[in-house]
Amino acid sequence: MNIIGNPNVGKSTLMNALVGENLSIITSKVQTTRHRILGIVNGDDFQIVYSDTPGIIKNPGYKLQEAMMKFVETAIEDADIFLYVTTMDDSEIHPDIKSKLNKSGVPIIIALNKIDLSKQDAVAAKLELLKSDFPNAEVLPVSALHKFNLDGIFKLIYDKLPESEPFYPKDELTDKTMRFFVSEIIREKILLFYKKEVPYSVEVEVDMYKESDDRIDIHAIIYVMRETQKGIILGHQGRAIKRLGTEARKDIEEFVGKHIFLDISVKVKKDWRENENMLKKFGYQL
Repeated sequence: MNIIGNPNVGKSTLMNALVGENLSIITSKVQTTRHRILGIVNGDDFQIVYSDTPGIIKNPGYKLQEAMMKFVETAIEDADIFLYVTTMDDSEIHPDIKSKLNKSGVPIIIALNKIDLSKQDAVAAKLELLKSDFPNAEVLPVSALHKFNLDGIFKLIYDKLPESEPFYPKDELTDKTMRFFVSEIIREKILLFYKKEVPYSVEVEVDMYKESDDRIDIHAIIYVMRETQKGIILGHQGRAIKRLGTEARKDIEEFVGKHIFLDISVKVKKDWRENENMLKKFGYQL
């Protein structure tokens, strides 16, 4: 069940709501999601594997963005069901994506998200337009933030599930490690606390995750591209990174259910977004 769409349409919010856990980080900035993240929901007679993907970038500007689009391409190739998410003010649907979905032969569900922000007549008109773009799709108005019509989305997905054995054990929630989620929580705080180009020039690596009975010791490295960005991340007398660490630690403790000792350092790695070895190290497809 692969979730695709343009940046900032609420794909991650929708997946988190459908899964019932905050697996994908959420901010108002575009390109928040960089990886393909699975969320697994099990019932007595079903298993749904939701797959959140990066927002579609029409013209990738560097290798990191190209790698992000590899996740989208893979999601299009291996889907049993497509959930395409859009909004009232979403930009034009990428023609290649529209063509691939319509020719795929795979069931398509179109979720018109954030309808709480628009008038009913405008929503009805947009739904008709989407039906003409995807003549074989089921089209539903939803609000992921307010959990409106999620039951309708779930019912459509359930009805279209192919018969097969479960891909994952019943007690698994995702395919990602704790290190991944810790790095994403830290990156979420960077997206929230810093402006301009800094969040898009940053990657986070957890190089130590040591668990004991009473706490988890974590060391994370924030990679930036320039010394000036390192200074911005640290802030005057280290105040900015202290705030970042404090807020990240709170969310990590809530996520793992244990006391956390979090240490963060900042390193400069010039042009890491174009460095294939670094991108592979960070888990990107090339």
